[in-house]
Amino acid sequence: MKKLSKDAFGGVNGRDYVPYVAEKPKKAGSPIIMILGILLAALFAASTAYSGMKAGLTVAAGIPGAIIGSGLVALFVKPKTILGKNLLQLMSSGGESVASGMIFVLPAVILVGGKVNFIEGVGIGVGAVLLGVGVFSLVQDYMLIDEHGKLVYPEAMAISETLVASDTGGDSLKYMGIGFGIGGILTALTGSVFGIMNNVISYVNESFYKWKFETEVNPLLAGIGFIVGMDVSVLMFAGSILANFAIAPLLGYFMGMAGNGAHVWDNASQLLNTADFAVISGSYVKYIGAGMMISGGLIGAIKLIPTIITSISATMKGRKEGNEGEGGGMLPLILGAVMAIVMGFIITGNVMMALVGGILSIILSLLFVIVAGRLTGTIGTSNLPVSGMTIASMVILTLVFVMMGWTTAENTQQLLLFGTFIVLAISVAGGYAQSQKVTFVMGGNFNEGRRYFLISNIVGVVIVTGMMVILSPQLAITGSNPPFGLPQANLMATLTSGITSGSLPWHMVIAGIAMGVVLHFMKVPIMTFAIGFYLPISTTSIILVGALIRRLIDELNKKETEEVAEERITLGVSLSSGLIAGGSIIGLIGIILQVSGVVTPGTPTGFLGSNGSAILLLVILVVAIVVPLLSVKKVKHND
Repeated sequence: MKKLSKDAFGGVNGRDYVPYVAEKPKKAGSPIIMILGILLAALFAASTAYSGMKAGLTVAAGIPGAIIGSGLVALFVKPKTILGKNLLQLMSSGGESVASGMIFVLPAVILVGGKVNFIEGVGIGVGAVLLGVGVFSLVQDYMLIDEHGKLVYPEAMAISETLVASDTGGDSLKYMGIGFGIGGILTALTGSVFGIMNNVISYVNESFYKWKFETEVNPLLAGIGFIVGMDVSVLMFAGSILANFAIAPLLGYFMGMAGNGAHVWDNASQLLNTADFAVISGSYVKYIGAGMMISGGLIGAIKLIPTIITSISATMKGRKEGNEGEGGGMLPLILGAVMAIVMGFIITGNVMMALVGGILSIILSLLFVIVAGRLTGTIGTSNLPVSGMTIASMVILTLVFVMMGWTTAENTQQLLLFGTFIVLAISVAGGYAQSQKVTFVMGGNFNEGRRYFLISNIVGVVIVTGMMVILSPQLAITGSNPPFGLPQANLMATLTSGITSGSLPWHMVIAGIAMGVVLHFMKVPIMTFAIGFYLPISTTSIILVGALIRRLIDELNKKETEEVAEERITLGVSLSSGLIAGGSIIGLIGIILQVSGVVTPGTPTGFLGSNGSAILLLVILVVAIVVPLLSVKKVKHND
């Protein structure tokens, strides 16, 4: 069986590299591949947006897209070429990268009291993807070919190996199907759709020592935990433990000493000495978490300064030396820049604000797109520090708006739309860089890849913006256990509205910033810990359950051959991807049915409404994940 050559990983000049498909066809695409790619882009955009708004984490779509794409090519496409499979994974990544960017900032418009306008959202989104793809296209030959082996693009190489192994991808597709079924059924049984069973294990203490522990039995969150592993999951859960069992009880203890004249800072009718856990968490603890994320983002941005300088200088050097090939990025770049200015005028109605906001957004996007492309080559898109680059950009934008006197609530909403443009350009550039590296390794055509990627981006923009419009009532719900955690969007809303209005509990925010600085010196990843601190513990605890299942499989694998162990983890990732897709897609359909009045979720009573019901669902979920993976041993022995 033909394998990926060792030259694909480096050790040879990129211009001399012989790709997997040595004889490049004029095109690998076809109308059927385009249709299938659009469907995958829509699927991964919707799934990523839903799961990202729930958990604050997203999962790269390259490998799941390669697995599903390989299955679809086998079923529907003739001839069955690996370059056709590559186009499908590329379009899957295109839809996912749009969702990963838009959920950072766009929902914040709703959180500050505004509404997401579908036309404005699509216009801003399309302009951002054109600019992001256009900028990286101008430097892609240097970064992907001339830097071959120096920039390793680790996730791109994993996707390439998945494509090469696609002849044996039947099991992976089957396990994704199993995961989709498990995730869909469990989600349908709960309040996300029909509300037949309670899926939240809940224990709350409102006496002298106020605390809360909850676990939401949610298959998509468990799938995320399996994929991201123990390090990230434990760190997020540790943040939740600190928030729920240390900070909140401590604040509650001192609030109980307050006199009857003291009230909660954002609710004059609520006395401090009668505040319950939900009030303490919503009005105080979450702002400490926001401060931690601000410090993490700013520290991350400061640490990026050497990378920014290196990226810009190396890229400019590469272009001066004439290391350009297929190019073709100038047209989308110009169109994206023009759309930034035009959409700036449409959303503000003010020429000066449109010019200042648009030009600043273009400059910041140009800067961070190149950085994102280079960092993707080092650490992959899953670890891309989008949050740090976004926070730095939002701080600059907000301070400029304040200096110009644009500080009304409406101005804040307009500011957030400019921020959406920047973060989307950054996120799309990372996904595009990774996808085109796969195209290079496989032997595809950069120009064709760019066209297919842009189409998937536009599909993603339409899907995610439409979701924001439809889900607006759910996104606006706040409290101790909202339907969507929205940690990044809440941070952007807190940061921008707080700076423009000055109406923030700055003592809480500053306390969080100080805690973030301490975590930095302790070498703790601040953003991961802070997201766990900010999110409900019901979310981080089930993510930890998913990671514990993976650890269990790892321990059982110690008694198996290396081949069986590797196969179990690979299929476990496929099953988990199915859990995420099934849980998010069925959950999204359920919410749409509820909003439209087609489905009215019930209120579980008796055992079905108790903690016992949720514990039963948790046992079912764990067994449904573990048993199929343990059966891999029998399959291997039978072979």
